[in-house]
Amino acid sequence: MNIVWFKRDLRVWDHAALAKAAAAGPVLPLYILEPELWAQPDMSGRQYAFLGECLQALDQSLSRLGQPLILRVGDAVDVLAELASTHDIKAIYAHQETWNSWSYDRDRAVGAWAKKANIAWHELQQFGVHRAMDTRKGWARKWDVMMQQPVMPPPSTLPALSSFCKDMPITSADMPGPTSFGIDDDDCPGRQQGGRPQAIETLKSFLQSRGRNYRFEMSSPVTAAHSCSRLSPYLAFGCVSMREVYQASQRRLLSLKNDSGSENRGSGNKNWRKSLQSFEARLHWHCHFIQKLEDEPQAEFRAFHPAYRGFEKETIDAPQRLAAWQEGRTGYPLVDACMRQLAATGWLTFRMRAMVMSFASYHLWLDWRAPALHLARQFVDYEPGIHYSQCQMQSGITGINTIRIYNPVKQSQDQDKAGLFIRKWLPELHDVPDSLIHTPWLKPDVANGYPAPIVDEKQARKAAAAQIYAIRKDPAHRRAAKKVVAKHASGRSGNMAGNRRPLSAAVKNQLELGL
Repeated sequence: MNIVWFKRDLRVWDHAALAKAAAAGPVLPLYILEPELWAQPDMSGRQYAFLGECLQALDQSLSRLGQPLILRVGDAVDVLAELASTHDIKAIYAHQETWNSWSYDRDRAVGAWAKKANIAWHELQQFGVHRAMDTRKGWARKWDVMMQQPVMPPPSTLPALSSFCKDMPITSADMPGPTSFGIDDDDCPGRQQGGRPQAIETLKSFLQSRGRNYRFEMSSPVTAAHSCSRLSPYLAFGCVSMREVYQASQRRLLSLKNDSGSENRGSGNKNWRKSLQSFEARLHWHCHFIQKLEDEPQAEFRAFHPAYRGFEKETIDAPQRLAAWQEGRTGYPLVDACMRQLAATGWLTFRMRAMVMSFASYHLWLDWRAPALHLARQFVDYEPGIHYSQCQMQSGITGINTIRIYNPVKQSQDQDKAGLFIRKWLPELHDVPDSLIHTPWLKPDVANGYPAPIVDEKQARKAAAAQIYAIRKDPAHRRAAKKVVAKHASGRSGNMAGNRRPLSAAVKNQLELGL
């Protein structure tokens, strides 16, 4: 039989590994819960809970095809070796995974074991990420080509393992509770529910209603939770494929072009089109950033630009600053509201992610890795390739991006003018007048115990900028930056979705399949 090893591809639709394995013979659909993975510092209980819901939905999908998911707990090599010792395993099929450093080492170990055991090991492409690229030239076009390929339906049936493993039944384990792995069962009451049914419903609601003003409402925390796609955790766990999402968006754009209904005339239609074009650009960026980690796995731990790898930030009270930032008590209302929303929901809109990371790195002058790890654990949609690239970018250590130090007061005034978001997440400021909601320290007696600013915003911003710009003045910095650009630039100038080729006739006319 063939093993299909599910990792972060928890679906049966558009699943190349499952399709190819099923075409080659009977399939053992396997998920391995790896205790060592969940002991890594970037993992959390909220992610584990989301995973459990995804696995339950995957098991239901596979059961409808004829063979439920087999769950095993342990080291991947040990689990695969045990199965191979008791059953005739012809090949192992899985999707390529560009994830954290631990998973990179694990996959290399599995590949070495499979070669030694003389078992074929097939890794298939899942995202628009390409292995062993010598240059980024042509990368964007490769992305377009992959997304144009038809979505693969699941196999029509999967033979039950019980029908040909009668002498040696293959059993499935129960999913252990998080505490058995030493994972804190962190309370995240507002997080999204995992699983493909939820992913499809989220995609549909975005494309049919919520996404209309996406382009104009995705930045403000007041509107973003509703108007953003909210697909990021489902893409991170593979409940839906990037290709499915892209093609669904393309079909929606086509329907808007042909729809003369009153709701989609004039400005309404224009808003939709602009919003979906912006959305598709971000689908490109999703894979663009994961490609950076594929090309340079050490980006999880060290700066892209060598000038910042030995750069030490010395602040005596760094632990206290980090704790205040993590707990949402820095004295800057929008920063604190964002950190409290994140703790409760596992999600923040992109601009607010950038702002809180910028504030930690610049204003609080913290080494980027500690805030990055905290955010990794907090995000249910944690995707290392995107996460570490963005954390470095917002910390000014890529050496190639514009230094952007977000002013938390200005962002507060621009993105939450009436203080609606602030009051929701900082109830102690509920009765503060609008004139003070962004700067409650100006009249402490109305702040109801809310702390004073942990640093002086202007002084901290200027001091941080001065030190970063001083490093950039060195001619050696510019020479090294050119190498970073050559290795990691997107390969397409301007908007990543700028040349948007229309869907092929075959894709355009296909049924919505699993959507």
